[in-house]
Amino acid sequence: MVIGVFALIILRLFYIQVIDGSYKDRADDNVLRYEVQYPPRGEVYDRNGEFLVQSKDVYDLMVVPRDVTPFDTAMLCGIVGVPIEKFRAELQKAERYSRRRASVVLKQLPKEVKVKLEERSFPGFYTVYRTIRSYPRKIAGNLLGYVSEVDERAIARDSYYRSGDYIGKSGIELAYENVLRGDKGVKVNLVDVHGIVKGSYQNGIYDTLAVPGTAITCSIDARLQALGEELLAGKVGSIVAIEPATGEILVMASSPTYDPDELVGRESGNNYMKLLRNPRSPLFNRAVMSRYPPGSTFKIVNGLIGLQEGVLRPQDTYPCHRGYTIGRGVKCHEHWSPLNLIDAVQTSCNAYFCYVLRNILDNPKYGSVKRGFDVWADYVRSFGYGRKLDSDFLDELNGYVPSSEFYDDRYNGRWNSLTVISLSIGQGELGCTPLQMANLAATVANRGHYFIPHVVKRIHDRDSLDARFYEPHFTKVESKYFDPIVEGMYRAVHKPGGTASIARVDGLDICGKTGTAQNPHGADHSTFMCFAPRNNPKIAVSVYVENGRFGATVAAPIASLIVEQYLTDTITRPQLVDYVKNMQIAYPYYDRKKTK
Repeated sequence: MVIGVFALIILRLFYIQVIDGSYKDRADDNVLRYEVQYPPRGEVYDRNGEFLVQSKDVYDLMVVPRDVTPFDTAMLCGIVGVPIEKFRAELQKAERYSRRRASVVLKQLPKEVKVKLEERSFPGFYTVYRTIRSYPRKIAGNLLGYVSEVDERAIARDSYYRSGDYIGKSGIELAYENVLRGDKGVKVNLVDVHGIVKGSYQNGIYDTLAVPGTAITCSIDARLQALGEELLAGKVGSIVAIEPATGEILVMASSPTYDPDELVGRESGNNYMKLLRNPRSPLFNRAVMSRYPPGSTFKIVNGLIGLQEGVLRPQDTYPCHRGYTIGRGVKCHEHWSPLNLIDAVQTSCNAYFCYVLRNILDNPKYGSVKRGFDVWADYVRSFGYGRKLDSDFLDELNGYVPSSEFYDDRYNGRWNSLTVISLSIGQGELGCTPLQMANLAATVANRGHYFIPHVVKRIHDRDSLDARFYEPHFTKVESKYFDPIVEGMYRAVHKPGGTASIARVDGLDICGKTGTAQNPHGADHSTFMCFAPRNNPKIAVSVYVENGRFGATVAAPIASLIVEQYLTDTITRPQLVDYVKNMQIAYPYYDRKKTK
C-alpha cells in the first residue's frame, strides 16, 4: 500500500511537471507580459506620388488591475490630460473586464505624454505603440474612408482582430483592409511582482516583429480632386472622372464632404455623430451610393440601340413641335426642326428620341412590345446600367433598369411603348449612379467598350491588380455606330445651337451631353457628361448637381474646368470658377429634414 501511494504521487508529479503545462502557464502569467506590437497601416499615395494618407505614432495607456499599487491619481490624470472622474470610470471598466489581463484605459496619447509617463513610476500601467491616420491634403474623405475600433461582428468574422483593434470602415480603408492592415507582432517582457518591466524574456527569442501594411498608389489625381471638391462646395452632388483607356478613376468627389482628420483621434466619436446628424449626409458617398435619373444624357444610349437595331439611320429626320405630341406628350425646348440624329444630340431634342424609342420597342421582328422591351433592356445593361460595375468600392449601388415584368405588374399587362415613353429621355423608372454615368462617357470615348472603374492604381507588393480590371467589357452596339453620336456630342459643345457651349475650351475637342433630370423634391437636377479629346480621349467626366436645374447651368461648367485642369494643368477661365463657386442653390428637401 505504501509503495502504491508513493507510485501515485510520483506519477502525479511527473504529470504536473512534465506533461501538464497549465501550472507553468500560470507561473508565466505572473512573470511574463505579452505585448501586442501593432503594425502601421499602409500609406496611400495619389497617382503622382503625393501622400493622401499617412500613419502617425500614438500610444495607448494599458493597465493590468492586479498589478496596480496606490498611486498619485491627480498627477497621472494631469499628465494624460483627462478628468479624474473619467479616468476612474475607465479603470473600473478594466477591473470588471479582468484583473489579470491588460485593458486599454486611454487611447491615442501623443509621444510626449508617453515620455512623461515613463519618467515616473505607475505600477500596473504601461503604454503600447499604435498608429493613427493623418491626411496631409484634407481631401477625399468619402473616397479614402476612415478607420475605427473593431466591433464584435468583425472579431467573430476574422480571428486576426481583438477588442481594441482598428479596422477600415468605408472607402479604400474598407475595400483594401487586408492589404493596408499589416500583421501584428508580439513582445514578451519579464515583469516583477509589482508589474514593472525588467527586460525582454530570453533576450527576445520569442518575440515576433510587426509587419507594416502595404502601401497603395491610388489612381486619384490629388490636385484634380481638390479642384472638384472646391467647385462642389456648398452644393449637393458629385463628380467622377475616369481615364477611358484604363478605367482608372481620376476624381471621385462627393458633396458635402468632410475633413478626414475629423474622424481621427479622441474626438472622432463626437465628430462622427455630428456628421451622422447632418441632414445633407456628408458621410454618404453620392458618387457610388446615390441613384438618380440619368436625364438627357441617356438619349445617346437610345440612339446607339436604334442604330444597332436598324430602326434608325443617322440621316433620318423627325419633327419637334416644342415636344412629342402623341399621347400624353413630352415637352421640349425650342430649336430648329426637323432634325437628324446628329442635330438631335447637339440640341438634346426630346421628341426625336421619343420616336427612336418607340421604333425600338415596336420593332415588328419581335412581335410584341414586351419582347422589344426585353431586347432594349439587354442593350442598356450592356452599357453598365442596372447592375454593379464590380468596381473596388464595396458600397457601390447597382442602379435600376426596369423589366417588362415590372410593367406587367404595374399596369396589369396593359401597356405599350407610349406608356414608357419617358425612358426615351432618361426619366421614368431608370436610375443610375454618377459612377455609371462617367462609365458611359468612357464607353462612348472608347467607341463601345469600357474597363471596370477602379480607384487603386498599384499595390506596392504586387505586380498587378485583380485581373478583372484589365479586361475590356464590350457593349452590344458595334463601334461603327458611335461616330454620329460622337459628332453630335462634339457639336453640342462647339457649334451654335449646342446645349453645352458653356463647356467649350479653346484648343480642346470636348465632346459632351447635357442633362436635366426631373426631381420630385424641388428644382431639377443638373447633369453633364463629356470626354476629351475627341480622338484618343484622356479623360471622361460626369457631374451631377442636385437642384442645379439645366445641365448647362452648373454641371457643364464644372466638368469643363476639370477637363481643362487635367489636360492643360491650368485654368484659363477664372471668371467661370468664380461663377460656379458663387452659385447659390436652394435645397428645400434637406432644409425640411433639418427642421424636423
